[in-house]
Amino acid sequence: MVGAGAWGTALALAAERAGRKITLWAREPEVVEGVAMRRRNPFLQNHLIPGAIKVTNDLAQALKGTQLVVLVVPSQYLRAMAREVEALLPADVPVVICAKGIEGDSGKLMTQVIADEMPGRPQAILSGPSFADEVAEGQPTAVTIASEDVGATHETAMASLAARVALSFSSPVFRPYLSDDPLGVEVGGAVKNVLAIACGIAAGRGFGSNPRAALITRGLAEIKRLAQALGGRRETVTGLAGIGDLTLTCSSEQSRNFSFGKALGAGMTPDEALAGKKSVAEGAVNAKSVTALAARLGVDMPICQAVYAVIYGGVEVDAAMKALLTRPIKAESRELEGLISLPNPANYDEPETEIPA
Repeated sequence: MVGAGAWGTALALAAERAGRKITLWAREPEVVEGVAMRRRNPFLQNHLIPGAIKVTNDLAQALKGTQLVVLVVPSQYLRAMAREVEALLPADVPVVICAKGIEGDSGKLMTQVIADEMPGRPQAILSGPSFADEVAEGQPTAVTIASEDVGATHETAMASLAARVALSFSSPVFRPYLSDDPLGVEVGGAVKNVLAIACGIAAGRGFGSNPRAALITRGLAEIKRLAQALGGRRETVTGLAGIGDLTLTCSSEQSRNFSFGKALGAGMTPDEALAGKKSVAEGAVNAKSVTALAARLGVDMPICQAVYAVIYGGVEVDAAMKALLTRPIKAESRELEGLISLPNPANYDEPETEIPA
């Protein structure tokens, strides 16, 4: 496990329950010390780490003799980490990507970043509705594992990298499902963090369940549009890595992104909401990269654009919400999408608020 934050540690515990021999690599000396002295990780303090899980900050030592590398670092650090790992890893060892996001500078998905830095290396994606604390505790969890080699027959599916990774993690409390659509899976994981900020903002404003249900449902439509534009499948987004992860992240304060959005909705500035946080609210970073990619592809993602406008454009929360609610009235179904657009009567009395592109 390359990355010993809360999620990396939880996945190490899940794999250890499945009978794997695990080495957890941590960059932070305090993590190595905490585990060595107390069998506790400061990033996941409530859970005892079994002695069978080795912890080190020596990357070469961690990778020595490994059969599988799981990359569990924030999306903005994946490229640099992949470059370090590539220099030390035999060419036939596959990697599993657990980062959720779109790279800011390039607009590339995480699979594309790995293809750049680890060319030709087999790769899979692990994503889905999974709070680290609950996985570490051993609560029942289901995730999606995707690789391009799953194939259409039983034989090809069972020989795929996704299947081998699934068997490496599977236990009575951790159930993987297979997918042959890595693009669709990772788009769901990237965009849901931005949408969770939107739901948090609504909660911070004191709103109830109606706005959250609307944001989740229409946010799902945004994920589908972006996934399809990138070559993924819309139906993938209706699975665990799409609607499953979206519902979880948008519905609980355990989500760093939801909590960040709630602070914004309560009146904090973005800097105030992020101050002093040990963990990363990746939706704040991906609000920029997701909207930039959507603009380049001509994909309409108004909720993500509104979150971007609040965080980076100086737009007030109430103005951003009004802009969303007073957009032209459109059809919900894909068949009629783009064919119907009615002026919203709410715009008759005052001009529509501009959301920066």
